[in-house]
Amino acid sequence: MAPAAHPIVSKAHTTWQGTLAEGTGTVSLDTSQATTMTLSWAGRAETAITGVTNPEELIGAAHSACYSMALSNALTQNGTPPEEITTGADVSFTAEKGITDIHLVVVGRVPGMSVADFETIAQKAKKDCPVSKALKGVDIHLTASLG
Repeated sequence: MAPAAHPIVSKAHTTWQGTLAEGTGTVSLDTSQATTMTLSWAGRAETAITGVTNPEELIGAAHSACYSMALSNALTQNGTPPEEITTGADVSFTAEKGITDIHLVVVGRVPGMSVADFETIAQKAKKDCPVSKALKGVDIHLTASLG
């Protein structure tokens, strides 16, 4: 499939009601219409709350998805297409400092590839990933392994 000749615009929106500390909100994925999720400050800065998301979780989801795609592409261009890439993204946040770092943890199933070669390509994909580039103001760490 050929890339689009023009930028693809993905849309989401958030509605927030009340103060930061006591209010709540919803974030909706408009382009895909996949879901609407609940937000709260307590779920962001105080404790994890089941069923409540936060911007950092959404960034983690975007980063893990983008990175998995970038790594799959890099491996394929290397002549070693993956069978599977699984990426987790741990996004750290404090109320005082904001987002402090992101730790990507990737496990690839790539037949015939050495761990050293996988780690090298995984690091390159981290630099080339569009979301990594967009988040360049944050320290991004990577742990890569074959599984």
